Amino acid sequence: MPTPLITRDGYEALKKELDFLWREERPDVTRKVSWAASLGDRSENADYQYNKRRLREIDRRVRYLRKGLENLKVVDFHPSQRGKVFFGAWVTIENDDGEQKCFRIVGYDEIFDRKDYISIDSPMARALIKHEVDDEVIVRTEAGQFTWYVVAIEYEEQESES
Repeated sequence: MPTPLITRDGYEALKKELDFLWREERPDVTRKVSWAASLGDRSENADYQYNKRRLREIDRRVRYLRKGLENLKVVDFHPSQRGKVFFGAWVTIENDDGEQKCFRIVGYDEIFDRKDYISIDSPMARALIKHEVDDEVIVRTEAGQFTWYVVAIEYEEQESES
C-alpha cells in the first residue's frame, strides 16, 4: 500500500479534478446518456453505450478521489528541510558516467502522467531521503545496485513558508 502523503500542489490538483468531474463532466455525460436513451433501442445505440461506460468510469474515479482525499496527509515544506532531500524536493543526481536525472519526490497519486516525478515509495526516493548535496547515494533495486551523487536540491517557492 502506498504511503498516504501528498504535496500541497498534488492535493489541490486532485481536488480540482474531483470538482471538474462532479460539477462539469458528470452532468454533461448524464445529459448525453438521457438523450441517447430517449432515442429508443439502447442495445444498438453507440452513444448510449459509450456514455454509460464513461459515466461508470467517472463515478469510479469520483469514489476513489473522495476516499483518497480523506486519507491523504498533505506535507508542506518546512525551512528545516533546506539543504537535505525530503518529501517534495526537486533533486538532481548524477552517476559516474555523467548521466543526470532531475525529479521531484512526491506521493503515489501524483506520479501519473509525469516523467519528472517519482514516488516516495520508490527505491531511489527511499535511498535519497536525508542526503545533502555532494553525498554519494547507493540505490538498491531488483536490477542491481547503483551509485548516484546528489548535485542539487530545491523546493517549490510557494511551499517556502508554512
